[in-house]
Amino acid sequence: MSAPREAHMGHFGIRLTMLAAAALCAGSASHARAPGVDAELATTMGTASYYADRFTGKRTASGEAYDPEDFTAAHRTLPFGTRVRVTDLENGHSVIVRVNDRGPWGNDRLIDISRAAARELGLIRRGHSQVQLVPANAGGIDDPAD
Repeated sequence: MSAPREAHMGHFGIRLTMLAAAALCAGSASHARAPGVDAELATTMGTASYYADRFTGKRTASGEAYDPEDFTAAHRTLPFGTRVRVTDLENGHSVIVRVNDRGPWGNDRLIDISRAAARELGLIRRGHSQVQLVPANAGGIDDPAD
């Protein structure tokens, strides 16, 4: 009786190994298509809003103080320091921001941007808009801090 059970466990182990190998290959393939860029950010669309004035000077999740005149943003998963181009799909305006905080946490928003970035996008009066995020280095876009 133990032989069939060992054979069954052997097949299970092989299947588990194959599944793990497939998962590893899938993860590396996405990075091969876009070196240095998380597959999550290849192109993402969603709703953007901006930080309220009451957050001025408060610590972000990265430890920096929020400055409404810096071009920064909150995103749930992108690593701190990631630079993304945010394009307003309504008016075509775009701006590059650096992720330094976590969020947004409500209303199905994709990203919260600083007041300065919102002003550049023409977002202040509207409060939110549909946007597209792409890596800031896509298409030869230079880092504005360099």
